[in-house]
Amino acid sequence: MDNPTYKEVSILIVEDDDIDAEGIQRALRKIKVANPFLRARDGIEGLEMMRSQLLNKPFLVLLDLNMPRMGGYEMLKEVRKDPLLTQSVIFVLTTSKDDEDRMKAYQEHIAGYILKSTLDTGFHDLVQLLDHYWRLVELPVIKK
Repeated sequence: MDNPTYKEVSILIVEDDDIDAEGIQRALRKIKVANPFLRARDGIEGLEMMRSQLLNKPFLVLLDLNMPRMGGYEMLKEVRKDPLLTQSVIFVLTTSKDDEDRMKAYQEHIAGYILKSTLDTGFHDLVQLLDHYWRLVELPVIKK
């Protein structure tokens, strides 16, 4: 790619709510994010995608906490235990305002805890944040 500020970062949206997932994907397309992105509907599917190398490393993960089969906390614990995935950058995107949930998530070394209710203009602000994040932050170079 000719854009010197573009960095290849794969985005994995782990979200069971179809409306929220589509809103994030629409916002990514609207600002013409060139980074590849996929969606998983729960933690099990998210881990499978990360481990199968469907997405190139490094990963940037948008993770909902409350999902069926495997929720966000369980997925976080699995990612942090896996030496091939542990360096993944994970943002929690949730409806939970509970301080205990926030502390539990940060104990798993998340990059940020974002309340869906604060995204009053849809997911545009979130995507703008992510776009600036991967342009400015130096992520680890991970060998396949």
